[in-house]
Amino acid sequence: MTTPFVHLRVHTEYSLVDGLVRLKPLVKATAGHGMPAMAVTDEANLFGLVKFYKAAQGAGLKPIIGTDLWLANPHDEGHPYRLTLLAMNDVGYRNLTELISRGWMEGQRLGHAELKRDWVLAQSEGLIALSGGRDGEIGRHLLSDHGGEARALLDEWNAAFPGRFYLELARTGRPLEEECVHLSVELAVETGTPVVATNDVRFLDKEDFWAHETRVAIGEGRALNDSRREHKYTEEQYLKSPEEMAELFADIPEALTNSVMIAARCSVEVRLGEIFLPEFEIPEGMTQDEFFRKVSHDGLAERLDFLFPAERYPRDGDEFAEIDTRYRKRLDFELDIIIQMGFPGYFLIVMDFIQWAKDNDVPVGPGRGSGAGSLVAYAQKITDLDPIGYDLLFERFLNPERVSMPDFDVDFCMEKRDRVIEYVADRYGRNAVSQIVTFGTMAAKAVVRDVARAQGRPYSLGDKLSKLIPFEVGMTLGKAIEAEPALREFVENDDEAAEIWEMALKLEGITRGTGKHAGGVVIAPTKLTDFSPLLCDEDGSGLVVQFDKNDIEEAGLVKFDFLGLRTLTIIDWALTMVDKVRAVEGQGPLKIESIPLDDASTFEMLKRAETTAVFQLESRGMKELIKRLLPDSLDDMIALVALFRPGPLQSGMVDDFINRKHG
Repeated sequence: MTTPFVHLRVHTEYSLVDGLVRLKPLVKATAGHGMPAMAVTDEANLFGLVKFYKAAQGAGLKPIIGTDLWLANPHDEGHPYRLTLLAMNDVGYRNLTELISRGWMEGQRLGHAELKRDWVLAQSEGLIALSGGRDGEIGRHLLSDHGGEARALLDEWNAAFPGRFYLELARTGRPLEEECVHLSVELAVETGTPVVATNDVRFLDKEDFWAHETRVAIGEGRALNDSRREHKYTEEQYLKSPEEMAELFADIPEALTNSVMIAARCSVEVRLGEIFLPEFEIPEGMTQDEFFRKVSHDGLAERLDFLFPAERYPRDGDEFAEIDTRYRKRLDFELDIIIQMGFPGYFLIVMDFIQWAKDNDVPVGPGRGSGAGSLVAYAQKITDLDPIGYDLLFERFLNPERVSMPDFDVDFCMEKRDRVIEYVADRYGRNAVSQIVTFGTMAAKAVVRDVARAQGRPYSLGDKLSKLIPFEVGMTLGKAIEAEPALREFVENDDEAAEIWEMALKLEGITRGTGKHAGGVVIAPTKLTDFSPLLCDEDGSGLVVQFDKNDIEEAGLVKFDFLGLRTLTIIDWALTMVDKVRAVEGQGPLKIESIPLDDASTFEMLKRAETTAVFQLESRGMKELIKRLLPDSLDDMIALVALFRPGPLQSGMVDDFINRKHG
């Protein structure tokens, strides 16, 4: 009977600096080895947490949440110490999240997060610590013949992590590792400190070693054969089975047993699928729902005054009474659904920051997407489009049968968008507002260039291979070699090209780096670290949550889209110029919403296809279509944009529409 074992140190592709392990294959392989649990400990981040947590639970495995951290080394800044932390419970998970965030926000050095030892000792509750083996503080002191200091340090760690600090043992064939194992075991016996075996996993199978080395070389910007390149990994750092680990640690079986004991001690429940909305301040004496209804009905009254002026529609006449009833009935129908689904707070927050933007001279788009179908949004001035006037459906936006967060895509002028984000941060708290991380992957065209460089091949070879890959969205190496005979021939007949190609296939799609979501901003009801760890720029600015846009919604935080639109900036410039002319003529500023939608001279310009820099109407194909259709109303323009897509263009529907318009 083999001693059971659980892997407690695994770097996935989300470690960014190293690690080749993709999450789904990892979970499958772990379950296949019959292990009951596993830990993912990416470097100073929890990027993959939500995906890992769901995949592990789906496969009947217990997910253990952890991270590998660097601790500042006061004796030698260039060589920080390694430490692994695992969350035992919800308190530990919160502390882990805060420590990771603090590492990035206060301890960032050369693109790495570094923590001070005191921070970890002070926030140790609910956490289990692994010493880091030969790279840890205690291991380094042992290996440099400072046994007394190593013991004193261990006493400090044991005091901060009573019964939760383990001396880590690894046997992956790296220099000084075996010496460290022997010295650590001696120290463990002397002090009664438990030991635990890990394999510091970086890839799934032994044969993935060179693919992993190539990934690391690409990250370092060096060639594999560069004599200055540090060799930090061995081919033993793969996901070994319990049997292989039992053979490796046959002399120290308790190191294996302790891995299972640690797994049993770690139980964190990550709350997924709930929604946590920030609080919106409501006037005293009213509930949120009452305030929401009042704001909407008051706003609708203003909108109706604009759409149906009193001089043309007397307020005591039957015609206005009928209009008023129709609009109020639709408004109440929408209000009931929004309140039933629990989303008034979301609408009020969006209403608030859009109103602030309008009051502070930040151009805002009139609304687009399914949100324009909501009369509540129109009444609250979130959108500027009357959905009843254009027969738009509310159900496309919110539907009680398919509960998902409402999602307004709000366009702001490119140059002034950041002022609105600043306002939101001031209003809801700097520690509750941030942008969202995105992950860049090794895409087809880039990965062959990267691999060629890492393998030390001539630049021209990687360049030629890359250029033979068709330039298309979603292009993969597999699709490229099928679609491009010249590429296939080159790879088949050139040995160096074949080697590049083979390695590129292994690395394609691996997560390579982080960026910021173009428009996504999250607002948390409490501090952000209650939900996700944070990343930031080197100077501490530019906060980003570590979960991507899908995972952040799973974790319950609400995403608001603040999109920067160049068109709004151009309109803003145009209005400024027009207002200067009007001022000279003694007129007040032009109100853009008062421009009639049936202005004849505008449509004359449009028929001549003078639409450069007009959003969605400026491409060559669109200009050709405009000249054929000759639009003379807003309805024609709506049809124009709807028809200009592959289906209608290829089916002949567009020709039918144009012929019918011209009789």
